[in-house]
Amino acid sequence: MAVTGNTHGFDQQDQQDQQDQQAQQAQQAPRFDIYARIHKALRAFMADTLLRVGRTDTDDEAELRGSLSQVRDLLSACEQHLHKENDYVHAAMEARVPGSTTRIAHEHEAHMAEIRALLAQTDRVAATVPAARANAIRELYRQLSLFVAENYEHMHFEETRHNAVLWASHTDAELLDVENRIVASLPQETVGVIARWMLPNVTPAERALMLAGIRDHAPAEAFTGLLDVCRTLLPMPDWMKLTRALGLPAGPTQAIWAAG
Repeated sequence: MAVTGNTHGFDQQDQQDQQDQQAQQAQQAPRFDIYARIHKALRAFMADTLLRVGRTDTDDEAELRGSLSQVRDLLSACEQHLHKENDYVHAAMEARVPGSTTRIAHEHEAHMAEIRALLAQTDRVAATVPAARANAIRELYRQLSLFVAENYEHMHFEETRHNAVLWASHTDAELLDVENRIVASLPQETVGVIARWMLPNVTPAERALMLAGIRDHAPAEAFTGLLDVCRTLLPMPDWMKLTRALGLPAGPTQAIWAAG
């Protein structure tokens, strides 16, 4: 007897089951993760900025300016990040799995609108008379908290569902090439901001791998500059792990470069 009726629901369930299986594999597979380090940096940047806004003394002009400046820096980094994902990561995915970025592409459009709204609220706080600043920054804090929450969910989807697509359609060498092209396209000031939030917030193994690659392929000043960032921001145990992993002394960075 022939089976009749609407089988579209079954097709959707099969597709969902396949996506769930791919996402589970994405969490377990020892593959190159193009999202891992940059998302750790963004999560740390977002969390720190949200907490800083929440504790800002609006009667302290310097403290207020510093907090609002960090909000603007965060929003600039988020905007650049989503553009780089669109131009490089999504392009690679769509070239081999058409339609695979539709959901996140729509979310990126929404995030751009949210970034513009947050920048406008940041400007309102800066322009508000002192007596009304507490209410204005409270509204910024609430809007920013929603933006951070949405982005945390957004990044989780990319790290599971998008990685599943990337790993099924690209080799690690191809993914590394995508990342290298993204890094090469970044303005130097953006690299500095990202490094400030990435280097203290990745694992010791990830940090050592990053620095080893920079030592091998970048100018000496780039390597010593990032080591200075590490010396400033890392707890002493993490700094010692880094120098041991790189086979370097734990002294001044000029001596470290000479030893390398």
